[in-house]
Amino acid sequence: MEEIFVNCVKFLTELGMGKVQAGVLTVFVMIVFIVLAFFLYLLFYKLIKKIVHRFFRVLEKKEGHRIHVEFLERMTSFAVGMIFVVSFLGWKNIGGSLLGSAAVLTGVIGFAAQDVIKDVLSGLLISIYKPFDLGDRIELEDGTVGVVESITMRHVVIVRLDTLRMFIPNSKINAASILNYSFGYVTRSCIFRFPVGYESDVEKTRNVISDAIKDSPYTIPGKKQKDGSMDYGTVYFIELADSAFIMAVTVYYEPETSSEKLKDDINTRVVKALVENGIDIPYNHTSVILKNGD
Repeated sequence: MEEIFVNCVKFLTELGMGKVQAGVLTVFVMIVFIVLAFFLYLLFYKLIKKIVHRFFRVLEKKEGHRIHVEFLERMTSFAVGMIFVVSFLGWKNIGGSLLGSAAVLTGVIGFAAQDVIKDVLSGLLISIYKPFDLGDRIELEDGTVGVVESITMRHVVIVRLDTLRMFIPNSKINAASILNYSFGYVTRSCIFRFPVGYESDVEKTRNVISDAIKDSPYTIPGKKQKDGSMDYGTVYFIELADSAFIMAVTVYYEPETSSEKLKDDINTRVVKALVENGIDIPYNHTSVILKNGD
C-alpha cells in the first residue's frame, strides 16, 4: 500500500502537480477505492452466503429439517465467513502474524480447546449420532422438558413448556443423560390410577373407565393380544387403599400426542363418567366433634 502511494504521488508530480496536492489527491482516491472495494467484497460475500443457504434449503427438502443439516449449514457459513475475512486481510499477513509467534498460537489454541472447540466437536457428534433431532421433545437430567428448536456451533436451543428458550452448550448436552420422548416411531404409554369407593361395583367401574378411555380421541389400541390383534389396556383392580380401592390402566397413544393433553382428556372423561354412573370418588374428610362441658 505504501509503495502504491509513493508511485501515485511521483506520477502526479511528474505531471506538474504540487507534492502536497498530489499527496492529498492520492489519499482521497485510495480511500474511495478501498470503500468501493469493501462494499463490492461485502456484496460478493452476501451472494456466496445466499448460494450456501439455498443449497441447504434444497438439501433440507430431501433430508427434512434435521439436526445434521442445520449444523452443517452453520459450519459452512462460518467457514465461508472466515475465508472471506482472511482473504480480505491478506493470507500472507495473517499467516505470518500467527506462525511468527508460537507462544500466541499455543495460547489461542489452548483457550479455544477448553470451550469453543469442545462445543463445536460435541455439536458435530450430536449431528452425526442424533440422540435427538429438531422438533423432538426431550427431558434433561434436572427434569426440564422442552422441544429442540435448533442447534448452533456452540449451543442447542430448547423451547421449554413455558415457551422460554434454554441455550445449552453442546458439550454439556452431549455428555448428559437425556430422555427422548420422540425417538423413533414407538407407541407411547401412560399409567393411570383411579381411587373408587368401597361400595362401588368393581366390574361396573372397570367397564365405565374402559369405555371412557376408548372414547378419547388421543388413545389407540396398543396392547398386543395372543392372537396378534391390538387392544386397549385392561383396567385392573390393583390395590386396597385406606379409604378406596384403586383401579389402574395403561393407556397407549401416538408419539406426537402431548402427554399433558392425554392426561387432561383421560382424567376429565373418567371423572365425568364415574360421577354420571353414580360411582363414588372418595377423598379425605375431617370431622370435628365438639363436646359440651359437664
